[in-house]
Amino acid sequence: MLRIILGKRLKELREGSGVRVDDAAKALRVNHLTIRRMENAQVGLKVPYVKELLRLYGVGDAEIGEFISMAEQANAPGWWYPFRDALPDWFRAYVSLETDAQVIRVYEPHYVTGLLQTRDYARAVIRAGFPNAPEEALEHRVDLRVRRQALLEQPDAPTLWVVLEEAALRRDVGGAEVMRGQMDRLIEAAGDPSITLRIVPMAAGAHPATGGHLTYFRFRERELQDIVYTEVGLTSAVYLDQRPDVVTHLEALTRVSLLAAEYVPDPQTYLMNLRKEYAR
Repeated sequence: MLRIILGKRLKELREGSGVRVDDAAKALRVNHLTIRRMENAQVGLKVPYVKELLRLYGVGDAEIGEFISMAEQANAPGWWYPFRDALPDWFRAYVSLETDAQVIRVYEPHYVTGLLQTRDYARAVIRAGFPNAPEEALEHRVDLRVRRQALLEQPDAPTLWVVLEEAALRRDVGGAEVMRGQMDRLIEAAGDPSITLRIVPMAAGAHPATGGHLTYFRFRERELQDIVYTEVGLTSAVYLDQRPDVVTHLEALTRVSLLAAEYVPDPQTYLMNLRKEYAR
C-alpha cells in the first residue's frame, strides 16, 4: 500500500514539474514502461532510481531524504512475509489492504468472517478447505488467520462492519463446543464500539449482496481510492477500484446492512439465544 502511495506521489511530482514519461525514462536509461510501472506500484522502488527522478523533478534534499526513507520502508517485507507460503498470490494483496484500511466492511454468506474467528473455528474451516494438508501446514495457516486479527487491538484499529448470513451462524463448524466458543466471540464483538455486527436471517429473503462474499476497504491516505474485493471460485479473486464498481458494491453492502438491522435489531441477544441451541 505504501508503494501505491509513493508511486502516485512520483507521478504527481513528475507531472507538476512538466517532465514527460519519456524524459524521465531517458534520465534513468530505462524503458518508459519502467516509469509507468513505478508510478503504478507494479515494481519495487529502487532507491537510486527514486533519487535520480526526484532530483529531475526539482525536489529538495530534505524531501528526497524523507521520500527515500519511505521507499525503503515500502520495499521491506510485510508482517505476513513469514506466512507467504500459506498465502495464495491472489490473497496477498488482501492482507495488505486489510492491514492499512481505515474502514473494513464485510458481507459473509458462508462462514464467520476471518477477523472474528476463534482459533478452533478457524482450524475447522481451514481443515475443510485443505483436508489433505499436514498438521504442521494446517497450524501455520491457522497462525496466519489469528495473526491478522491483531490489527483490531491496535490504537488505530480500523472500523469494522460485518454482515453475516444466518446460514453462516447455523453451519456447524467443528462441533457444538467450537460453535459455543465462536458464539461467545461474536457476542463480545457485538458489544465492541469499534465493530458493527449485523445478521441477515433466512426470512429476509433475497437482497443485492447475495452474489457471494465481498469486502470493501477505505483508507486514510488521499492517494488511495476505495477498493472492493470479491472472490471468484476457489482459486482466484477480483480487486475493483473503478468508482462505478465500488459504488455498486458499497450500495449493496449498505442495503443489506439496513435490511439486517430491520430484521435483527439486537444481534447480541440473537447470538445469545443461538448459543443456547449449541449448548443442547
